[in-house]
Formats: sequence, C-alpha cells, structure tokens
Amino acid sequence: MTSCFWAEDDFDLPDGVIRLEGVTTPQNGKTYVMYHGTTSQAAQFIVGSGFRPSSGGMLGPGVYLSRDLEKASRYPINHPEYDRVVVKVLVHVGRVICINYQGHPLQKTWQYNGYDTAWVPPNCGMVKSGLEENCVFNPSRIQILKLIRPQPTTTHQSMYFILKN
Repeated sequence: MTSCFWAEDDFDLPDGVIRLEGVTTPQNGKTYVMYHGTTSQAAQFIVGSGFRPSSGGMLGPGVYLSRDLEKASRYPINHPEYDRVVVKVLVHVGRVICINYQGHPLQKTWQYNGYDTAWVPPNCGMVKSGLEENCVFNPSRIQILKLIRPQPTTTHQSMYFILKN
C-alpha cells in the first residue's frame, strides 16, 4: 500500500516573515508564509504566469490560501494525491478582516470595502475541516517561493520508521 506525506522545512524564514505560532489573527501590514493547494498542471501555470484570482467562492473573488500546510495539501479535494502540489508563498496581507460566521455582512464584499485579505479563523463553523483559510484579493501581494510535492511512503517504510525510533 502506498500513501503520501507532506513535509515542509520551515526553519529558515525570509527576513520580515512571521512564523505561525499557534493560531493568531493575521496582523495588518505583516508578511506571512502561506500555502495554496492545486494540481501539478495548475501549479506550473501559476509559476509561469502568477496567480489568477477566482471569480467567486466562500469569500468572493480572490486567491485562496492558508497558513496551514495540512489544509492546503487537501486541495483540490477529490483529486488524486500524487498529482497534488502545494505552492508555498509569501503574502503581504495588507489590511485584514476577520470573517468568522456565515452571512457576515462583508463575507463576499470585503475586497470592495478597503480590505486586502479576508481571514476565516479555525473552528468558527465556516470551513468543514475546521482549519483556517485566507483570501487575498490582489495577486501582486503574493510572492511564490517554491512547490511542495507529496513524498510517497509505503506501509512497510512507515512501520520501519516507527519501529526504528
């Protein structure tokens, strides 16, 4: 049986980038490492041409990201894991709004009300997984760092690792 795991070396962050310590609200004007899950083909397009904002979604138009690698590695949902890629990026969030419940008055219009990024906190009931989500309206706030691909592992390797340690 073959499965995959996602790993990320986050020991060396670029200057001015904030490490996610626990769950904290993104602060206005700060820069964060975030992740975007997609297909291999779409990842190549993003690297070559940059991000294109979606036309809609839970938070309206924008680029959907998370500071949580686990969340991003699940996308696209119902797509084979071997063909998923996570794009690691730096995001200058600008002005941030917290959207923490369905039907928030600015849920789909925050972009047109002076905000650059919308943040959905974990476990607020808006995201089925319970993990945080961000939506960045202007892709020029996003700098691509690298692509992360799942690392194949087998049950035997996993058992060996568990027994060895």
